[in-house]
Amino acid sequence: MSLNQLIRVDGRKGNDLREISFVKGIAPHALGSVLIRCGNTQVLCAATVEESIPRWMKEQGSEGGWITAEYSMLPYSTIQRKSRDISRGKIDGRSQEIQRLIGRVLRSAVDLKLLGQRSIYIDCDVIQADGGTRTASITGGFVALRLALDKLLTEKKLEKDPVFKSVAAVSVGIVNGEVLLDLNYQEDSIAEVDMNVVMTSDDEFCEIQGTAEKGFFTSQQLQKLITLAQGGIKKLINLQNQIISSEG
Repeated sequence: MSLNQLIRVDGRKGNDLREISFVKGIAPHALGSVLIRCGNTQVLCAATVEESIPRWMKEQGSEGGWITAEYSMLPYSTIQRKSRDISRGKIDGRSQEIQRLIGRVLRSAVDLKLLGQRSIYIDCDVIQADGGTRTASITGGFVALRLALDKLLTEKKLEKDPVFKSVAAVSVGIVNGEVLLDLNYQEDSIAEVDMNVVMTSDDEFCEIQGTAEKGFFTSQQLQKLITLAQGGIKKLINLQNQIISSEG
């Protein structure tokens, strides 16, 4: 069955993204912010700036600035209440891995030397989770970062745009033997293969995280997954560009 013929539980075809939307300026005190909705997944992404760099950068004599991320799922973002990290006294391993991924990906798109001696923090707070929270955080996080840097450029605090290219991310997977784009939780929870792909606007790969949850997958299936992700990410980058350039 072709991807155009396959109908999924939410009515999408196999190669369809979920409905994607962005709302800019959702956090007025942040320099750049956006609420990204991917189907029922909603993530608030906000960029704040500090006119300093981490101590380790000062000690190493590093040039330029730094970009880092924090990721959290609000207690009511899932069906069963999720305890806050502060109540457990430490960040959980999954959240730590995801925020490192977000920071790593966003840094890859920016010339840190052009930031000057400042740090940019990207906070990604999951309001509602229905699969793909890390990919939504990356896609929305880049928009928040881009909006913040545009303000710094407008205010003449940056002499040159430090962004090399856009980045976005999407999930792909194999569910009941079918290759699918942008899995929701219901699909992700039963997937034979689950993969997250991060790419640039120049069709380059930043990161690929893929796991066979049940059994194995072939090189042919891998290529289908990658091709499907490439098409989805191109659409996401077009949507990013639209919201970044829109008024308001």
